Amino acid sequence: MGDFDDLLKANRVFADSFDLGGFDGKAHAGVAIVTCMDSRIDPLGMLGLKHGDAKIFRNPGGRVTEAALEALVLGAHLLNVDRILVIPHTRCAMAASSEAEIQAKIGEAVGQDVTWHAFHVIPNQKQSLAEDVRKVRAHPLIPDSVKVGGFIYDVDSGLLSHEV
Repeated sequence: MGDFDDLLKANRVFADSFDLGGFDGKAHAGVAIVTCMDSRIDPLGMLGLKHGDAKIFRNPGGRVTEAALEALVLGAHLLNVDRILVIPHTRCAMAASSEAEIQAKIGEAVGQDVTWHAFHVIPNQKQSLAEDVRKVRAHPLIPDSVKVGGFIYDVDSGLLSHEV
């Protein structure tokens, strides 16, 4: 059995009832979400949205990186986005360890020094969230008409708390 056979088999089942062909790719609810890559997060489900309602950008920690800003600018101008939610989460690995601790874990796993690679840990999640929301609001290519909010998702209750 190949490394990806189980996933390709599941994809064939998915494709058997696929009905999204021809979709225009815009955010029909006008929403963009920046969140963590954590598998406990269902970005659409947690907001009562469905396929096609939102643009979703995911990365470790749910940070507003340069790539995230690029996606948000495109979303605001080309993809119907008028609301942006930045959503990190509780019990995030990126907020639970120091940069040195993460580097030590990765270095041990690969058997080499990885201190040259930054993993961008989050020492203070609420402070980082406030900085990320300010970064989006201040971006010269994101119109003032776009609403931006910062929230923290609780992976144990499923609730969002409005922070910024």
